[in-house]
Amino acid sequence: MSSCNIDHSNESVYEKLESQKQHLPSSLYNNCKKKLNEELQQDKLNEVFHLLKKYDLADYDEKQARNKKLIHLVE
Repeated sequence: MSSCNIDHSNESVYEKLESQKQHLPSSLYNNCKKKLNEELQQDKLNEVFHLLKKYDLADYDEKQARNKKLIHLVE
């Protein structure tokens, strides 16, 4: 994944999470949602956004790698 210089708001990350809800494991979706209700640092918001971006288009191995990174960020 390429890096991005845009700081994503909590709201934009939440919207991205909702757009990918049907593609995420339910426990991961719930943990992400819970964490977004708390205060996340900007760098973590950006990372979560980019892990969720085009998640639905990723192949199985890529999804597994992203899931591991997301779990690390939200648990």
